Order: sequence, then C-alpha cells, then structure tokens
Amino acid sequence: MYAYLDGKLEDILPTHLVVSVNGIGYECLVPNPYRFQKYLKKELKLFTQLIVREDAHTLYGFENIEEKQLFLSLNKVTGIGPKSALAILASSSPRDIKNAIENENDSYLIKFPGIGKKTARQMILDLKGKLIITDESEVFKEITEQKTEVIEEALLALEALGYTKRELQKVEKVLKQEQLQTVDENVKRAFQMLVS
Repeated sequence: MYAYLDGKLEDILPTHLVVSVNGIGYECLVPNPYRFQKYLKKELKLFTQLIVREDAHTLYGFENIEEKQLFLSLNKVTGIGPKSALAILASSSPRDIKNAIENENDSYLIKFPGIGKKTARQMILDLKGKLIITDESEVFKEITEQKTEVIEEALLALEALGYTKRELQKVEKVLKQEQLQTVDENVKRAFQMLVS
C-alpha cells in the first residue's frame, strides 16, 4: 500500500522512527532506529511495508529496497514473523544474511534472536537460491554517480545566474559532504553559502 515515505525525520525512539509527511507523523518500526541518526531533522526517503493484522496496522521502514525485500522474504518463512524479521535485519547486513542462507551456514543464522536450529534450517530450505546478492560496491558507485550528477546540475544553474567558477568550486566541496538528494536542495544550500 505504501511503497515509501518521503519526508522529514522528526524523532528517533528505541523501536521506531517518526517521519513527518505533509503535516502527518508516521510511526515506522525499523531494524535499528539509531542507524538513522544522520537524518534526524532532515529529509529522507524511507522504504515501507504496511502489515495488517486483526489487532493492528503496523508500518515497517527500511533504509533501502534491498533491506525491504529481504524483510518480506524472511516474513514468508514458517516460524518468522515481522518482529523476528526486523530483529534479524537489526543484527546483520542483508548481504551477510543472504550469504549465510546461500552457504547453508545455520550456525550463523542461529545467532539471531529467536532463531533456533529448526527455524534456521527452514530459512535455508525456503530461501536458498531465491535471494539476489547485490554487489555493495556497485550500489555505492551508483549512488555516488547520482549525487555527482545532481550537484553538477545545481552548479550549472548557479553558473547561469552569474556566479563565477571560483565561487562555485568552494560551494561544490561543501555540497559533496552533505546528504542532499535533489537539485533544488543543493541550489538552496549553495545560495545560503554564497550570500553569507
């Protein structure tokens, strides 16, 4: 129902985040809320999954699509519910969990909270060969390329407004260190630096 939330991270609590989208605060259970510390009071995109039960409608949140997909896969395994899947993701990276399943490393899997030998074997039986292991260096490269492209577009817009190459070089260094997602955000931040 909700693929993702694009909003401001208002609060970090021990079990969940509060993300503000158009004046509405969404509570999202996440694997490790404190992993999102760098986004506090900033804009973020949180991938989500709504799980409806008789007694509750719970929104789960994830830092990336890979984590969300693994959560959904784990949730289908007999003996693993949403809370167990969340605890597994809080304890390890998606890549390590997938590698353990592919290599039938049940001794690694039983380290997770609430996972015994039987459930670990069930995870391997249900998921081996069905999980895609992404190359994290490729994902990082893709994110870096997207960020560079966005910054370049912002700098071109500023150049068209008459700012010099020298002014823009100073601004570019700062923009590369920040977690800004869009061209508009980069232009606004650059303006703050150029007029101060």
